[in-house]
Amino acid sequence: MKRIAIIGGGISGLTAAFRLEERRRQGAPLEYVLFEASHRFGGVVQTDHVDEFVVEAGPDSFLTGKVWAADLCRELELGDYLITSNDARRRTYVVLKGQLVPLPDGLMFMVPTKPFSAFFSPLFSWKTKLRMIREWFYAPIASDEDISVAKFVEQHYGREMVDRVAGPLLAGVYGGSADELSVRSVLPLFVEMEAKFGSLGKAMVRSSREREKFAGSEGRPRAAAPTRGVFTSLKNGMQQMADALLARIPDDAKRLNTPVTSVRPESGKWLVIAGGRTEEFDGVIVGTPAYVTSALLCESNAEFRSTLASIRYSSSVTMAFAYDVEISGVLPPGFGFLLPETENERLIAATFVHNKFPHRAPDGCALIRCFLGGTRDEAILQLSDGELTAIVRRELEAILGIKADPRFVRIYRWKQAMAQYGVGHRERVERIRMAISGMPGLGLGGNYLGGIGVPDCVRSGSEAAAKVLAELNIPPADFVDPRR
Repeated sequence: MKRIAIIGGGISGLTAAFRLEERRRQGAPLEYVLFEASHRFGGVVQTDHVDEFVVEAGPDSFLTGKVWAADLCRELELGDYLITSNDARRRTYVVLKGQLVPLPDGLMFMVPTKPFSAFFSPLFSWKTKLRMIREWFYAPIASDEDISVAKFVEQHYGREMVDRVAGPLLAGVYGGSADELSVRSVLPLFVEMEAKFGSLGKAMVRSSREREKFAGSEGRPRAAAPTRGVFTSLKNGMQQMADALLARIPDDAKRLNTPVTSVRPESGKWLVIAGGRTEEFDGVIVGTPAYVTSALLCESNAEFRSTLASIRYSSSVTMAFAYDVEISGVLPPGFGFLLPETENERLIAATFVHNKFPHRAPDGCALIRCFLGGTRDEAILQLSDGELTAIVRRELEAILGIKADPRFVRIYRWKQAMAQYGVGHRERVERIRMAISGMPGLGLGGNYLGGIGVPDCVRSGSEAAAKVLAELNIPPADFVDPRR
């Protein structure tokens, strides 16, 4: 009988536990224990149901194009609960000099694919619009150098595109700065486009034409090619996925409020110290943030631990403001707005949740999720609930004209929760993977490895489980013992 410890009960750890449970139910000789330091499983995935509103404390969805989360939901028999974003209403605004300016149609991240829309947009100066024309004639550039997203975007479209589009978008997604984030880790497809075509605009247009051609080759009218919402969530909230994973894991395998203080190899086993006890395991899956993992593996290679510890994390505050019927008619159509750092406000972004997804608010009511913090404003976490509420209400009034009292406010603080993919991050991850390849029975998962979203965490948990199972010589699910 093989024993495996899973440390960290976020989505990566829960997915790893689910994969082990699948194998155990198929008859594999293994048992496992899931350790979680806090009072609840799920990590940043947390949903509150308040007065018929569905309030997400952490991520409200995942990218539809990354299939690992949706596929897992279907395995958990949640396929009928998957919902996609109301993309007919998908419009995003940027606050410019205190006014809401819509992102122009056809803007793919920062790449204009509909030139006329971009040229007539008040979001860009004529200098930037001329850069868009010139960019169409850029020659292919192949380079192994990793640079910041800001430098990459600036080379193509100028600093204004960084300040007004790329920077705010990345602050909203990563809680980080375009001047620090790695283009090879954050926008690898754009790097490939640059190497092949030179012009990002030309590459995007060609890619769109190829998709249309493919739709026609499948025997469908091009206009009838299937469309999906950009974002996917669950009808009852993202925690529905975490709860479904937990339901598959036996109670005797779950240990809440049990912080692990040390993990070390000894005589071909792994010793895990948790809650004042030392237990022996054949394998360990660590699904904690990189800096926690570095501290836990205190007797491992110093360079390995140093690489883990070098990955920076950002903190954030998420606030939900619910409003009654009269306020929803005042809000502009769309999914929400972004605030460039140049606006000198504390808000980073706000989402009109009632527009983005169905089943999130009672008819006619509004639910606005606001984001603060990130690398540009770590101090925001030190403010009281009252101070945070006053700041956001003041800024929402200035931007949206909302003066009404909210029906309720919910505040969630996430300290050092979001991994920052700084310049050179891909090389750091390669060093980490190389190091653990020489540590049999050890698997790692988390949002610092191959992507920050829920699907990426699902994938990392599955891969960590697969590595440990293989190294412990536990046969795959479809293995049939010829002796039987």
